[in-house]
Amino acid sequence: MLKELIDQFYLDQQTSRKQNHFYVSDAGKCPRAIFFKFKNAPRKKMEPRMLRIFERGEHFHRNIFDVLYRLRIGVVTEVPMPSDGLVSGRADAILSIESKNYVVDIKSMNSMIFRKLVQPKEENIYQLQVYLHYFQIQNGILLYINKDDQNIREFHMKYNQGLAESLLEDFRRLKKKLDEHVVPKRFAGWPKNWQCRYCQFKEVCRLAGEEEIAWEDFKKKMKDQEGSNQG
Repeated sequence: MLKELIDQFYLDQQTSRKQNHFYVSDAGKCPRAIFFKFKNAPRKKMEPRMLRIFERGEHFHRNIFDVLYRLRIGVVTEVPMPSDGLVSGRADAILSIESKNYVVDIKSMNSMIFRKLVQPKEENIYQLQVYLHYFQIQNGILLYINKDDQNIREFHMKYNQGLAESLLEDFRRLKKKLDEHVVPKRFAGWPKNWQCRYCQFKEVCRLAGEEEIAWEDFKKKMKDQEGSNQG
């Protein structure tokens, strides 16, 4: 009884609001999934258990922020990124160590994933590079926390202008698709890519097919599919 009430609480917190701008966390992600978020396409709700895991991750961030402040290393946290109207985000922290500035991005994970972590995850590298580009800072740190035993690993990274500009060009291409109302091609590696396995738009992506499709045509396709299911 209580479990059901708690789960329903988390389910009720989810809203299908349309996305209005790109987030740093979208860097390197499936263009079709991002397109569907902008268009508020039907999506599967996340499991309450996953939402609780994300919530717990926020607590770890707060703990690290507190420690950084107490270290007195010229830290500012949750720093809004300079905006150019294309990408929006907030860096976890910007700090200074030995007269050198760093953008810090904090990630938490379970022991099973942490044990296998010998290099930073690709999607985390992309996010940090976008932050470095917008803040015009040359050095970054990816800080990984094991949620189960509190172990920490860090990876230092230099600004890679070529990679950052490539990621921003991906955003510009996707914005063009959004402006033209064209659903992008299916993500490479579908359906085995990890992004596909956890995607909330898995069903509508399957319905859309492999190639590009006009959004208006796809909306009609979804409506016809809904009518067929009801019939």
